[in-house]
Amino acid sequence: MLIAQSIPELRHLLRHAQRPAFVPTMGNLHDGHLALLAKARELGDVSVASIFVNRLQFLPHEDFDSYPRTRAEDEAKLRAAGCDVLFAPREADLYPEPQTFKVVPDAALANLLEGEFRPGFFTGVCTVVMKLFSAVFAGKPEGVAVFGKKDYQQLMVIRRMVQQFALPIDIVAADTSRAEDGLALSSRNRYLSPEERAQALQLAQALRALGAQALAAGHSLAGTPASTLAELESAALAQLSAQGWQPDYLTVRRRADLLAPQPGDGAGSLVVLGAARLGSTRLIDNLEI
Repeated sequence: MLIAQSIPELRHLLRHAQRPAFVPTMGNLHDGHLALLAKARELGDVSVASIFVNRLQFLPHEDFDSYPRTRAEDEAKLRAAGCDVLFAPREADLYPEPQTFKVVPDAALANLLEGEFRPGFFTGVCTVVMKLFSAVFAGKPEGVAVFGKKDYQQLMVIRRMVQQFALPIDIVAADTSRAEDGLALSSRNRYLSPEERAQALQLAQALRALGAQALAAGHSLAGTPASTLAELESAALAQLSAQGWQPDYLTVRRRADLLAPQPGDGAGSLVVLGAARLGSTRLIDNLEI
């Protein structure tokens, strides 16, 4: 595995690549990241992973300083998984001057859900991803980038950004990787105590229950009044709160645009999404229904 720290070094290493396959990460890698890399290796002529904890997507009160940084472990995992090139810039390499030009995504998509509770988050995500795309794919006829469905809204925002800027990059979605007991893999799972780790399954369970109840209420939601769906969502929030969580949202949305279901939207076109804090750890998950 070759390692680049600067953008010029990365571009030099990729000078002969025709279709790089890229997996951007913030490090602290787990099996979910390695599953993304395995998919990337199938889709390009050189596999590239990045490790960069992006300050721009953290709010002032969030965990930028304490976010787990496990560079040596990450390198070993990537080597074992067959990664061809690792891009591991320092902050000064990616942002040599204050990043005053930023990519601001469409508020109709980016200000919902995660964007409501983490204002500015997707501007930080889009800005760093655009810069990483520029570093990896500059001068290439085409490329592919692999993102996980666990960050469902992020995947949609990135896909829309690529479409809007007509970038020659295929955005490939990979299914959420889960532990044997069903918990969605996340770098932030490391924050959970053993007791919290056992309790963390309740978020996925709440999403499954809400999805089943919503479909049962109208068989396909086609005839489900908005008030009924809102009542189901409120009940799900209340139940999760009673179990000791601090939920931000549990909601059923359309996969196409993350708006509320409309008459005619049925099974196969919907997604249940949730975000909630357990102790000091904020977890997200989703389930397509």
